[in-house]
Amino acid sequence: MAGSGLQVLRALPGPGWVRGSGPVVLSRLRDAAMVRPGFLSAAEEETLSRELEPELRRRRYEYDHWDAAIHGFRETEKSRWSEASQTILQRVQAAAFGPDQTLLPSVHVLDLEPQGYIKPHVDSVKFCGATIAGLSLLSPSVMRLVHTQEPALWLELLLEPGSLYILRGSARYDFSHEILRDEQSFFGERRVPRGRRISVICRSLPEGVRPGEPRQLPRTC
Repeated sequence: MAGSGLQVLRALPGPGWVRGSGPVVLSRLRDAAMVRPGFLSAAEEETLSRELEPELRRRRYEYDHWDAAIHGFRETEKSRWSEASQTILQRVQAAAFGPDQTLLPSVHVLDLEPQGYIKPHVDSVKFCGATIAGLSLLSPSVMRLVHTQEPALWLELLLEPGSLYILRGSARYDFSHEILRDEQSFFGERRVPRGRRISVICRSLPEGVRPGEPRQLPRTC
């Protein structure tokens, strides 16, 4: 299986934050599933965490998500940010989105408790457009993508605190994606212990949707 460590590790150019079942899937998702480690400085990570903590603390962790995709989570949509955090989010926009893409005005914030996880799911075009970009805070985790029609094709992303991941096109619609629960959290042979994880996710606007139209919360990582 993908997380057993028995498969051959074939990382994309650069350090090994991406591994997959073979050259076919690595080539196919080269521009569709990416990790930029160290995107945030320690000070920037602290800035975001400090701003989010009071709002998240007012919410309880949930265990009965309506579509059963997430276990042990709190989430919110946030549209108003401090100047320092807004500067960080502008860097995310510049790094992940094209000039022709409009972003949803609210940023999705998802807080997983240490034993929380996200089950395999495929994003719906109803909730966001072709690109999502997420900042990972507090704890490392492993995201696994598996092709919906050819499950032998898989990719895993090592998401360390301060990293930015980007999913586009085929990586979102042809592959399921999940955040592995603690007992399954391996990246090859490397154990990646899970703690509390916060993801700060920017999303492009769905096609045919005008800015300002009400949206439901998306099912994403």
